[in-house]
Amino acid sequence: MSEKHIVVNGAMCKCQQGFVPDIIKVEANTTEYANDKQGSSKLILTTLDIGQPFQAKTFGQCKLQPTGSSYKPCQPMITEWTGFYENVTLKNGGNIILEDSKATCAIAGAPCVSITNHGQVAEPSQQNMDNADEDTQAQLNPMVNTNDIGNKEYTGEGITVSAK
Repeated sequence: MSEKHIVVNGAMCKCQQGFVPDIIKVEANTTEYANDKQGSSKLILTTLDIGQPFQAKTFGQCKLQPTGSSYKPCQPMITEWTGFYENVTLKNGGNIILEDSKATCAIAGAPCVSITNHGQVAEPSQQNMDNADEDTQAQLNPMVNTNDIGNKEYTGEGITVSAK
Protein backbone atom coordinates (compact mmCIF):
# COMPACT_ATOMS: atom_id res chain seq x y z
CA MET A 1 0.00 0.00 0.00
CA SER A 2 3.14 2.17 0.20
CA GLU A 3 2.18 5.68 1.28
CA LYS A 4 -1.29 5.79 -0.25
CA HIS A 5 -4.23 7.07 1.76
CA ILE A 6 -7.39 5.07 2.35
CA VAL A 7 -10.47 6.83 0.97
CA VAL A 8 -13.13 7.59 3.57
CA ASN A 9 -16.61 9.07 3.81
CA GLY A 10 -16.50 12.74 2.77
CA ALA A 11 -13.80 12.27 0.11
CA MET A 12 -13.98 14.46 -3.00
CA CYS A 13 -14.29 12.94 -6.50
CA LYS A 14 -14.35 14.26 -10.04
CA CYS A 15 -15.34 12.77 -13.36
CA GLN A 16 -13.38 13.44 -16.56
CA GLN A 17 -16.71 13.87 -18.35
CA GLY A 18 -18.37 16.11 -15.74
CA PHE A 19 -18.05 19.75 -14.78
CA VAL A 20 -18.33 19.77 -10.96
CA PRO A 21 -16.92 17.53 -8.20
CA ASP A 22 -19.03 15.49 -5.80
CA ILE A 23 -18.51 14.08 -2.31
CA ILE A 24 -18.37 10.35 -1.51
CA LYS A 25 -21.11 8.96 0.71
CA VAL A 26 -20.11 5.50 2.01
CA GLU A 27 -23.09 3.17 2.30
CA ALA A 28 -21.79 -0.40 1.78
CA ASN A 29 -19.54 -0.36 4.87
CA THR A 30 -21.17 0.40 8.22
CA THR A 31 -18.61 -0.86 10.74
CA GLU A 32 -15.00 -0.03 9.81
CA TYR A 33 -13.49 3.42 10.16
CA ALA A 34 -10.21 5.19 9.42
CA ASN A 35 -8.80 8.45 10.77
CA ASP A 36 -11.65 9.24 13.12
CA LYS A 37 -11.05 9.61 16.85
CA GLN A 38 -14.69 9.07 17.75
CA GLY A 39 -15.23 6.30 15.17
CA SER A 40 -18.43 7.82 13.90
CA SER A 41 -18.01 9.54 10.53
CA LYS A 42 -14.98 8.34 8.54
CA LEU A 43 -16.26 5.03 7.19
CA ILE A 44 -13.88 3.34 4.73
CA LEU A 45 -14.94 3.33 1.06
CA THR A 46 -14.94 -0.18 -0.44
CA THR A 47 -15.30 -1.85 -3.81
CA LEU A 48 -18.93 -2.59 -2.90
CA ASP A 49 -19.80 1.12 -2.98
CA ILE A 50 -21.13 1.09 -6.52
CA GLY A 51 -24.19 2.66 -8.11
CA GLN A 52 -24.38 6.28 -6.95
CA PRO A 53 -22.17 6.57 -3.83
CA PHE A 54 -22.20 10.38 -3.97
CA GLN A 55 -23.98 13.10 -1.98
CA ALA A 56 -25.33 15.15 -4.90
CA LYS A 57 -25.43 12.07 -7.19
CA THR A 58 -24.15 14.16 -10.12
CA PHE A 59 -21.02 15.72 -11.60
CA GLY A 60 -23.06 18.50 -13.23
CA GLN A 61 -23.51 17.96 -16.93
CA CYS A 62 -22.07 14.99 -18.84
CA LYS A 63 -19.77 15.74 -21.80
CA LEU A 64 -20.66 12.35 -23.29
CA GLN A 65 -24.34 13.30 -23.61
CA PRO A 66 -24.56 16.46 -25.76
CA THR A 67 -27.94 18.05 -26.49
CA GLY A 68 -27.43 20.72 -29.13
CA SER A 69 -25.79 23.65 -27.35
CA SER A 70 -25.57 21.98 -23.93
CA TYR A 71 -25.29 18.58 -22.24
CA LYS A 72 -27.66 16.26 -20.40
CA PRO A 73 -27.38 16.18 -16.59
CA CYS A 74 -24.83 13.67 -15.31
CA GLN A 75 -26.31 10.68 -13.52
CA PRO A 76 -23.25 8.60 -12.60
CA MET A 77 -23.66 4.86 -12.31
CA ILE A 78 -20.49 3.31 -10.92
CA THR A 79 -20.09 -0.29 -12.08
CA GLU A 80 -16.68 -1.09 -10.58
CA TRP A 81 -13.55 0.28 -8.90
CA THR A 82 -10.00 -0.35 -10.15
CA GLY A 83 -6.67 0.13 -8.39
CA PHE A 84 -8.03 -0.86 -4.96
CA TYR A 85 -6.03 -2.53 -2.16
CA GLU A 86 -6.42 -6.26 -2.81
CA ASN A 87 -4.58 -7.57 0.28
CA VAL A 88 -7.34 -6.64 2.75
CA THR A 89 -11.00 -7.59 2.65
CA LEU A 90 -13.28 -5.81 5.13
CA LYS A 91 -16.16 -7.41 7.03
CA ASN A 92 -18.63 -6.43 4.30
CA GLY A 93 -16.62 -8.41 1.72
CA GLY A 94 -15.28 -5.36 -0.09
CA ASN A 95 -11.71 -4.22 -0.64
CA ILE A 96 -10.32 -0.84 0.42
CA ILE A 97 -10.38 2.02 -2.12
CA LEU A 98 -7.14 4.04 -2.25
CA GLU A 99 -6.58 7.66 -3.24
CA ASP A 100 -5.33 6.66 -6.71
CA SER A 101 -8.19 4.21 -7.40
CA LYS A 102 -10.61 4.96 -10.23
CA ALA A 103 -14.26 4.16 -10.78
CA THR A 104 -15.88 3.07 -14.02
CA CYS A 105 -19.13 4.78 -14.99
CA ALA A 106 -21.69 2.91 -17.10
CA ILE A 107 -22.04 5.92 -19.42
CA ALA A 108 -18.31 6.26 -20.14
CA GLY A 109 -17.57 2.54 -20.01
CA ALA A 110 -14.07 3.30 -18.73
CA PRO A 111 -12.45 4.38 -15.44
CA CYS A 112 -13.25 8.10 -15.51
CA VAL A 113 -14.03 8.97 -11.86
CA SER A 114 -10.99 9.77 -9.73
CA ILE A 115 -10.41 10.78 -6.12
CA THR A 116 -9.22 14.39 -5.69
CA ASN A 117 -9.17 14.37 -1.87
CA HIS A 118 -9.11 11.15 0.19
CA GLY A 119 -11.19 12.66 3.02
CA GLN A 120 -8.81 11.99 5.88
CA VAL A 121 -7.84 14.87 8.17
CA ALA A 122 -5.01 14.81 10.66
CA GLU A 123 -6.42 14.99 14.19
CA PRO A 124 -3.64 14.96 16.78
CA SER A 125 -4.73 13.49 20.09
CA GLN A 126 -3.26 13.54 23.58
CA GLN A 127 -1.77 10.11 22.86
CA ASN A 128 0.12 11.62 19.89
CA MET A 129 1.54 14.30 22.18
CA ASP A 130 2.46 11.72 24.83
CA ASN A 131 4.35 9.68 22.22
CA ALA A 132 6.05 12.66 20.53
CA ASP A 133 9.83 12.95 20.85
CA GLU A 134 10.56 16.01 23.03
CA ASP A 135 13.80 16.92 21.24
CA THR A 136 12.18 16.82 17.81
CA GLN A 137 9.20 18.88 19.01
CA ALA A 138 11.51 21.44 20.64
CA GLN A 139 13.35 21.92 17.33
CA LEU A 140 10.15 22.12 15.28
CA ASN A 141 8.49 24.60 17.63
CA PRO A 142 10.88 26.05 20.23
CA MET A 143 8.20 28.41 21.61
CA VAL A 144 6.01 25.59 22.93
CA ASN A 145 6.68 23.18 25.77
CA THR A 146 4.90 20.02 24.62
CA ASN A 147 4.64 18.80 28.21
CA ASP A 148 2.29 21.70 28.94
CA ILE A 149 -0.14 21.01 26.10
CA GLY A 150 -3.46 19.87 27.46
CA ASN A 151 -2.33 20.29 31.06
CA LYS A 152 -2.74 24.00 31.74
CA GLU A 153 -5.84 26.06 31.55
CA TYR A 154 -5.59 29.36 29.69
CA THR A 155 -5.60 32.26 32.16
CA GLY A 156 -5.44 35.15 29.70
CA GLU A 157 -1.97 36.09 30.86
CA GLY A 158 1.01 36.33 28.57
CA ILE A 159 2.36 38.63 25.91
CA THR A 160 0.17 41.61 25.27
CA VAL A 161 0.39 44.32 22.65
CA SER A 162 -0.49 47.85 23.64
CA ALA A 163 -2.37 50.02 21.19
CA LYS A 164 -0.55 53.14 20.00
